[in-house]
Amino acid sequence: MIATIINAAAVIVGSVVGLLLKRRIGERIRVVLFSGIGVITLVIGMSMALSFQRILYLALAIVLGGITGTWIGVEDAILKLGEWLKRRFGQQDSGGEFAYGFLSASVLFCVGAMTIIGSFQAGVDGNYELLLTKSVMDGFMAILLAASLGVGVAASAIAILVYQGGLTLLAVYLSPLVMPLLLSEITAVGGALILMIGINLLDLKRIKTADYIPAILWVILFVLIDPVIRL
Repeated sequence: MIATIINAAAVIVGSVVGLLLKRRIGERIRVVLFSGIGVITLVIGMSMALSFQRILYLALAIVLGGITGTWIGVEDAILKLGEWLKRRFGQQDSGGEFAYGFLSASVLFCVGAMTIIGSFQAGVDGNYELLLTKSVMDGFMAILLAASLGVGVAASAIAILVYQGGLTLLAVYLSPLVMPLLLSEITAVGGALILMIGINLLDLKRIKTADYIPAILWVILFVLIDPVIRL
């Protein structure tokens, strides 16, 4: 868990730096930062999304995941959590900026191959190298996100502790299930979600990204039945 705690701390520190920068820059520069982080997010998402081995699984998972998440109301629930955190810590903003920053940063920091592989390495082998590398990357990304989206980015440290920490603790039991195909398909779905964040940041279209999170569960199901399907 030590590497996950360091990761969460890096996000908090990066967010503080980003907030300090935000107060010193004007609206025009803030727009530039917003656009820049949007493009960077698209690049990260695209590089991950192209890791798929079964394009059909990716397509079905995204569609079925979106339907499932919309039916359950995943994004609304996460945004309500963000609003609760805002009230809990006495933050005041407009237009749901806190909740949006919390949501976007949580998805970006928690969905990806480095999170999964790093958590399993830490839990099974006690190898923290990958998670520590991720911590550095997340810290710098938090600077940019916080400068654009505000203090809600810092609250995503909670999501890191819960999700990444949970994976680390479960690593001993889940490691036999991790196969190259599963990792590649989860990474591809995660990349698609990050692409949605980039589209939102660039204001190209408003996508309820979190409603697609169940796509990860769908793609896991498809990979598990893959040997039967391919018989």
